[in-house]
Amino acid sequence: MSYRSKRVHQFGKLVIAINLALAVTACGGSSDTNTTNITSPPPVIVTPEQCINQVYPIRSATDAMESSAYPASSAIDGNTSSQSRWSNDGRNAALILDLGSVKTLGALTIKWFEGNKRIARFSVETSSDNTSWTTVLTQADSSGRHSGFELVKIEPTSARYIKLIGLGNNENQNNAIVEVQAHYCQDAGGNFSERFPNELGIELIDWYLSIPTDEDNSGTADSIFETDLANGYTNSEFFYASADGGIVMRSPSYGFKTSANTSYVRVELREMLRRGDRSISTQGVNKNNWVFGSASAQGRQNAGGYDGDLRVKMAVNQVTTTGENFQIGRVIIGQIHANDDEPVRLYYRKLPGNERGAIYFAHESRVKDSQGRNIETYVDMIGSRSNTAANPVEGIALNEVFSYHISVNFNLLTVTISRAGKADVVAQYDMAESLYDQAGQYHYFKVGVYNVNNSSNPAEFVQATFYEIKNSHTGYSASE
Repeated sequence: MSYRSKRVHQFGKLVIAINLALAVTACGGSSDTNTTNITSPPPVIVTPEQCINQVYPIRSATDAMESSAYPASSAIDGNTSSQSRWSNDGRNAALILDLGSVKTLGALTIKWFEGNKRIARFSVETSSDNTSWTTVLTQADSSGRHSGFELVKIEPTSARYIKLIGLGNNENQNNAIVEVQAHYCQDAGGNFSERFPNELGIELIDWYLSIPTDEDNSGTADSIFETDLANGYTNSEFFYASADGGIVMRSPSYGFKTSANTSYVRVELREMLRRGDRSISTQGVNKNNWVFGSASAQGRQNAGGYDGDLRVKMAVNQVTTTGENFQIGRVIIGQIHANDDEPVRLYYRKLPGNERGAIYFAHESRVKDSQGRNIETYVDMIGSRSNTAANPVEGIALNEVFSYHISVNFNLLTVTISRAGKADVVAQYDMAESLYDQAGQYHYFKVGVYNVNNSSNPAEFVQATFYEIKNSHTGYSASE
């Protein structure tokens, strides 16, 4: 193995290397590892299970006993926030939809109120004249796992009117729908309703998820905690199973953010070593987070583990193509986050005119420059992060499967990019002078799509499919 060393500035040291061996060797961590063993076929851009045909326009929605606060019209207004919903507490409450003319129906897609927390019970009838009704689905249940749209297949029929009959839910007699759509649905794509992320082998009890909605009216993005993820949470818009054995994460450019201090939207997993034990705080040097191996003995004892090892197998499916030059086409796919700073942010970036994308990372030191700002160092690994970069010869194309490996051993950061049939690309950075081993500093991994473009066309988004996520730390056992 050959190395090229370079002093970057007085606070850090960088080493970039090409590893001629094609296998990634383990570094740091312990034998107690949360593993995923998925052999995935070539990646495919897939959507959650949905009807292939165009959505039928719904002319009106009515309910004779509707609530003035949550009227029937809210179920077809295009607003998918939970505040805009139809709600009725009566058993056999009926939401009637008028398509305007007779259509051939095969399915509905419904965004249930609190669809990932409770199971809605309902029947469906159809009619051509709003007088004679035919039952096409009897006493059905929603999954209780979806916070996005859920596909409801019905017996194929020709009808103008659709009657959704609410039968309460598993908690009470309330019936509530945020949004409903009608389809012909001769065929459906994806297998969203049958295979959930917790069945794919990625151990989600070690993570929580941020999505750019605000169902709890907090003013910030919603957090889906460990036990909900492990129990099969899915969201047809942002987080769902792919047909080829992975988890799709999709982030728009605009939406609710995780805090007032961030400028960008994300769909991202945050490492949670507490594994659902809500008595342990998310913050602090405690059993939820880890520290560097160079931290004090007391810090290592108090933390959930020390040093870190993250292995991810994935494919980037989509990036943005419009916006400010410095933001176009970039997405953060992995991080180590500290209290307030980021020892590493791993980027994928593909410019619109290029067939392949670049990989680079940023290291943020806790040391300040003369302007009082954290000193940051950017390291190009494959191609260039430049706004005018040429098509990288060894770049990574959209939908191409690759792996990344991020490890911390005492103060040494190692980032490795691996692809079948190609030499590994390895970069190392000495963080000894970046102050992350000081008392009180704690860390956690993040994996997902952090859409660092807030100037793109509103219709654009970033998307990636994750086939493998493994996290480990010295002293941390997933079985404890």
